[in-house]
Amino acid sequence: MMKKLCVIALMMFSCSTDKTDPAPVTPPVDDAPKQYGVPFANVPNTQNIVMYEVNPRAYSTAGNFQGIIDRLDNIKALGVNTIWLMPIYPVGQVRSAGGLGSLYAVQNYLEVNTEFGNLDKLRELVQKAHDRNIAVILDWVANHTAWDNVWMKNKAWYTQDASGNIIIPPGTNWQDVAELNYDNRDMRKAMIAAMKYWVLEANVDGFRCDAVDFVPTDFWKQALDELKAIPGRNLILLAEGGKADNFTAGFQMNYAWDFYNNLKQVYEENKSASSIFATHLAEYNSIPAGGRKLRYTTNHDQSAYDGTPVELFGGTDGALSASVVTIFTSAVPMLYGSQEVGQAEKLPFFTRDPINWTMNPDMLATYEKLLGIYNNTTAFASGSLQYYNDDNIAAFRRTKGNEEYFVLANVRAESKEYILDASLQNSSWTNALDNSSVSLSDKVTLDGYGYLILKK
Repeated sequence: MMKKLCVIALMMFSCSTDKTDPAPVTPPVDDAPKQYGVPFANVPNTQNIVMYEVNPRAYSTAGNFQGIIDRLDNIKALGVNTIWLMPIYPVGQVRSAGGLGSLYAVQNYLEVNTEFGNLDKLRELVQKAHDRNIAVILDWVANHTAWDNVWMKNKAWYTQDASGNIIIPPGTNWQDVAELNYDNRDMRKAMIAAMKYWVLEANVDGFRCDAVDFVPTDFWKQALDELKAIPGRNLILLAEGGKADNFTAGFQMNYAWDFYNNLKQVYEENKSASSIFATHLAEYNSIPAGGRKLRYTTNHDQSAYDGTPVELFGGTDGALSASVVTIFTSAVPMLYGSQEVGQAEKLPFFTRDPINWTMNPDMLATYEKLLGIYNNTTAFASGSLQYYNDDNIAAFRRTKGNEEYFVLANVRAESKEYILDASLQNSSWTNALDNSSVSLSDKVTLDGYGYLILKK
């Protein structure tokens, strides 16, 4: 009986002659991302964004973050308030596109591509942009990863065929990437956590999201709701998509693909200039009120595969004419780094091909003037739009309050005459490009690809 009691006592009180201290309890590791720096207070409202896409590989001879930092004053002088950085993550080893591999084949969502620098250098870039009142957004690739992405250990996170093989995105020839499986809840959580990481740890101001229409809308709703719940944040959210549900998911902007394609037909195939405004109205009638379209004459895809603005729109003069039409209609204007100096040759993003920033200084000066006019009034961002039908001249008026502008752009290589609407005849204006006085009679003649931006 005494033996049994002793055993019970030993069990209850550990009354052993070998006394030891209890093992220390290791606190759980808090590996959640922390807020680095101070959230940028001057993120522009959607309607006031002037966006600028940067291909880090081409932007400087070094092809890195420092090369972008060195040109921030040039970006500011251009009139830009938002930089979109193409993907800055490590690139997979399967490189069907050749060269250095596609920036859109992400090997790790939580690391910086050493080709460009490191997290500290990215933070420096973001902070120095903020110091110049410029927001910075990252390119986010949610539909697919590289074949050697760290997530490959979780096969269920990827789409598989009937034999259990992970597949490329259906309907594409993107051999360097594997499609993610959005039926998998754990993968969704990891994706959202990775997006939050960059907002907090790098202090970025939002995302341009790639191939949005390939990913379920309910995921975007889940992800964007969580991003918007981060305290103290006003995020810019751009969808590379064309559906109305991009906006119901929480994006503020999506792509003006129809506008771009129609504009090419106007300049290349002699389609009527009036179609520009029909397309404009159709695009905005297809999205919820308050949504915005991103408009451009090129981006990384177009300049790599389709052609640069100089190629597509009839040389440097045609490229500027097309930009006037694109910038001053009601949308968010975007320039792709290189177009402001009239790069004529295609600009790939699989290799390092530095832009020659000394090309066409007059064209650069003109882009600075155009965006200066755009930024100097609210009439173009949120004013009323009245357009006039003509086959060869894109003519429209923008008005807000007591501000009024009249814009004309010849979409042909030959000189064209434009008969003014009666409401515009015998009126006086100021040329917004050079501040000279302009008196209109009953018609205007514009040189090939010529344009006028008149201010009341």
